This record gives sequence, structure tokens and C-alpha cells, in this order.
Amino acid sequence: MFYASNKFKIIIGSIIVGVCFLVGFLFAYVYQPMEKTMQIYSHAMQDFANKDYQNSYYLFSRVSFLSKLKPYAIYHQALCAKELGDKKSEMKQYQLLFNNYPKNILSLRAKYSAAQMLIEDEPNQAKRYFEQIMKDNPESDFAIASEYYLGKILFDKYKNTSNIFPASAKDDIEMSYRHYLEKAPNGRLAMNAVSNWLKLDKEISKDDYLLMANSSYLFEDYSKTKDLLANTDLKDSWTLDVKNSYQLKNYARVKELARYGLQNFSAYVDEKNIYDVVDIYLKMSTNKKDDIDFLYNISSPKGKDYIWSLKCQAAQSKYQAGCYKQLYLNFPNGKFAPEALTALFFDRIWARDYENAEKIGKDFLNKFEQDSNRPMVMFWLGKIAERRNEYDDYMSYYKSTIANYPDTYYAYRAYLAMKHIKTSILNAYIKEQPVEYPYKNISKSDVIFKLAELHDYDILMEITNDDFIKSWIYYQKGDYSHSMLVARDAMEKIYPKPERTDLRWRLVYPIDYYEEIQKYAKSTANDPTLMLALVREESYFNPDAQSAVGARGLMQLMPATAKEISAHYGYGMTEENDLFKPDLNIKIGNSYYAQLRSMLNNLDISSIAAYNGGIGSIGRWQKNINYADTDEFVEQIPYSETKNYVKKVFRSYWNYLRIYIDE
Repeated sequence: MFYASNKFKIIIGSIIVGVCFLVGFLFAYVYQPMEKTMQIYSHAMQDFANKDYQNSYYLFSRVSFLSKLKPYAIYHQALCAKELGDKKSEMKQYQLLFNNYPKNILSLRAKYSAAQMLIEDEPNQAKRYFEQIMKDNPESDFAIASEYYLGKILFDKYKNTSNIFPASAKDDIEMSYRHYLEKAPNGRLAMNAVSNWLKLDKEISKDDYLLMANSSYLFEDYSKTKDLLANTDLKDSWTLDVKNSYQLKNYARVKELARYGLQNFSAYVDEKNIYDVVDIYLKMSTNKKDDIDFLYNISSPKGKDYIWSLKCQAAQSKYQAGCYKQLYLNFPNGKFAPEALTALFFDRIWARDYENAEKIGKDFLNKFEQDSNRPMVMFWLGKIAERRNEYDDYMSYYKSTIANYPDTYYAYRAYLAMKHIKTSILNAYIKEQPVEYPYKNISKSDVIFKLAELHDYDILMEITNDDFIKSWIYYQKGDYSHSMLVARDAMEKIYPKPERTDLRWRLVYPIDYYEEIQKYAKSTANDPTLMLALVREESYFNPDAQSAVGARGLMQLMPATAKEISAHYGYGMTEENDLFKPDLNIKIGNSYYAQLRSMLNNLDISSIAAYNGGIGSIGRWQKNINYADTDEFVEQIPYSETKNYVKKVFRSYWNYLRIYIDE
């Protein structure tokens, strides 16, 4: 009995030891301190960057299954296997990812990648994966591409066997290609869809031919587009035909078709396409005013207000107000009504008819709540009130401009007006601060934060839909121009705007090359912040930027002008490509700007205008424009490009001060 009891204890003890050993083993394998996980992941990424894919694969496999980073490690393993040409392991990792982490955002890409790999050898399995993607994520780009591949799988099935397509199969293939072209007309698979569709030996509708023609045009295959358009209904395709004929330099057809379409078929096409046709027609014009009148007279109602707006822009100044008045009266709810009312508003201001200007301005604010001209009208209502010594009113308008549109050129002008500052430069200095991850409130345990810490930017780009995070990723990669543009466009969509201390502003207005800008601005008595703003608007901080007319580098200098400046100051520029060197470009650019400023009585508004429009133009404008102050001068600059340029540079200047001011 005693022996049996001991034996039982020994068995139980052995079981306990075994279980403990197994638990310990599993715990050691599955559990991993975050610090250790981060270390392994980081080394794996370094090996991948160094093309040591074998060791990278192994290290990623060591990331714990309990870690939030495990799905991303598995995906990296698949990429390693792909680089090694190990399709079996690649497929295994994709399947591991979407089977075990179905809710992870990379699961969708993994399934799509797996389906692509199976198209040739296991088309039925590929088909199932594509169908699952379309069912579970119907709005995704992967679902759109899956639509194409379902058509391709069915197409290849009959093409590679009997080459005889049953009617039902043709219908299914056609439906897949149609849906793809509707959703992704310029997608990378579009021309394959067009090519295969035409091989079906099936009657194709006129609408479907137009769908294919549109994709061909977007891929700049103008000859193919012409052939496809021959099978369409002209009332639906005439605008595309005009654009394609213009690319083929068949100008006679452009004119004939534009006239005929505007007269008979405007109702069948989108307004934007009508605008394109009108613009193309006027590009070939030798007498724009007469041609605008002609197009207006023959046009059907749809799009007629656009032609009228062009008519007003081309009219002599003494007739413009009357033209815009008729535009507004005839199309009070049209797309160009805000433009017309703004023109009438300024006409009354220049006539010093402040009573009617105020009525028009208030009417504008009441009617057009979302229009881009709203901060301009609000600011000028403040100017009117100030000229009439209505203190409470003008302060209210200025404060509202700053509060509602804090990042605009007009917020800057309102600030100066409130402070009674007569100069354009505030003589304030910014405190340089780095671009940071755009959100302060993210948890350090969040997987997004961890991937950012690990510099796993490619995966981050895959899994985020946040444009500011994408902008930050581009910045980390050194693509400053792309970073700024993505952040700028994202910020334009936000209303109301975030506080000036919000880290997203630093992505919209980054401080790049500031050491060089500050150095050469000070040596030429330029304002460093204004020069930073000028660089931002000229090149978006791309040192390799080159314009269509040949301007180069960060400050977009013309080679001839730069050589002259360099020779005068002994800067050592020997060839045009030297302008792509940031330091030299900024040095020459600052000297050029200082030269302009000295010729324009040290007026920075005029100098910025001259930087864009030329010193000769400024002299002519100043003689011919009737203006009483700086704001009137800017609004009356006769070239819209230069007027908008001045506003953009000083908007950037204001925002750099607003975001980085050293308080």
C-alpha cells in the first residue's frame, strides 16, 4: 500500500514536472518582453535592408505570437521568401496571416497576393480568394482589382483550352471587365481589360466602347482611342473625341466637333467635360474675345455660365462689372455666381461706393458659406468698416477672419490691420522645431507607434489611411516635397482648423534648409522667414526642382539671372546644374531678392511680386493701377498668377510665424 502510494506520487510528480516544463517551454517561446521583441524586429529589418533575406526571415519568425507585431512580422517573412524565390514559404506566410489574423489590415493584402500567386496553377483556389475579397471588402482597391482577375481567370480557362467561349462565360468576363473599367479607368490593369474584352468576339454596346475609349485616352493611346470612339454614340462621346482629336493634332475636327457638340449635345455630358472642350477650342483661338462670344451664342444652356465667366474675364475693365452683373442675375445659383458677386463687390470698393459694397459683401457671406473667397470678402468688409471709422464692426470682421480662417493670407492681413502695422514684415523670429509624429495622444503601446519607432515605414504606409501619417512617413524618408504636398492637401479638407500648436501644422509648413536660408538671408538683410516661405512656394523644398521654362533648384532661379548674380558677387557658379546645389542656390537667390528689394524701395510685397512677374511688370502695374494701400495693390495686380503667388508666399510667411513664433 505504501509502495503504491509512493508510486502514485512519483507519477503525479512526473506529470507536474512535465507540464511545468511544457508550460515553461511554451511560455518562453510565446511570451516575449516588448523590449526583446522590438530588438528582434529591428535586427530583422536591418537584415532585410542589407538583403540578408534568409536571416531576416529567421529573425521575424522569432517574434512572439503574443505580440501585436506578429502579423507584421509574418508579412515580412512572406516578403523575405519572395525575395528568395521560395514560393512555398511565401504562400505559407500569406495563408498564416489571413487565416490567423483575419481582422488585421494586412490580411486583405496577403489574401490578394496569395490569389495572384495561384492564378496560373490553381485558378479555382485563386477565384475563391478573389471572391472572398470582393465579398468582405467590396469598396477596397483589392476588390476592384479582384474583379478584373475573375474575368481574366475565366478568359484564360477557355482561351487556353478550346478557345471557344460559351455565351454565359462571355457575359461574365464582360461584366468583370466593365466593372473594373468603371471603377478604375486608369488602373494598371485597364488596358489588359480592354485588350481581352475586344478578343471575346462578342457584340459590344456603344456605352462599353466609350468606357474602353476613356481608358485608352487616359493611357495616352490616342490612335486606339480614335478607333474605339468610331463605335460610340456621338452625343455621349463628343467631348472625349474633341480631347483625343486635339492630341492627334486634328484641329479641324476639334473645331467642327466642339461647335456641333456645344450646340446639340451638351445635355448628355458632364459639365467639367464641357469646360475642357471650351478651353481646348480657345487654345487654338487667334481672337479669343470673338471666339468666346461665338461659343456663347451657339451653346446649349448647360455650361453656358462658364463661357459667360470667360467672357467677363476677357472684357475690358470698364465693361467687366456689367458683364458680371448679368452673369449673376442669369445664373444666381450656378458655379460661377460666387466669382461674379466677388467681382461686383470689388467694383464697388474701387468706386468707393462702400454702402453698396457692404450690401454685396453681406449677401455673399449669407449665400456662399463654403466658397473659397469667403475669407477675402470677410476681410474686405472689415476694411470698409475701418474706412468708415466703425471700430466695433471692423474689429469684429478682422477677428472673425482670423478665428475662422487662421491659416489664410487674409488672416495675416487682418492681423496687421488690427495691430495697425503698416509694413508687410513683422520683424519676428521663428524658433526652429523639428517635424514630429503628427499626433501627441497616441499610446506608446499602440502598434502604429511601435512600427513608427521601428522605422517600418513601408508597412505603416500600407496600413494607414491617415494622410498626415503618410506625410510624416515621406518626411522620414527624406521626400520633403511629397510630404509637404500630402499634408497641405489633407489640411485643406479640415474645418475648423486645428490649433496652431497641433503637430500636423509642422508637416504642412516644415522648416527645411533653414540653416542655409537664415545664413544668407541675414547676410543680404532679407527676412529669413520670408525667404523660407518663398522657398516653400517656389520648389516645395525639392532641390532638384526644374520648371517648364528652365528655372532650377530651391529658389527656382533662371540660369541666365543666376550666372549674372554669381559673376557680380563672385559666387563661383560654373554651370547651370550648380543651381541644384542647395547652398549655392539659396545664396544666389537671396542676393537676387535683395537686388529686387533695393530697386523697389525695400517693399517686400512689391519685391515678392517682382520675383514672380519680373521687375519691369511691377513698374508698369504701379503706374497703371489706382490703389490707395497695399491691399488694393495686391488685389489689382493684373496677372492672376502673380497675384496668387504674392498671396501664397505671404500666407506661408504668416503660418511660419504663427506655428513657430518664439514666444
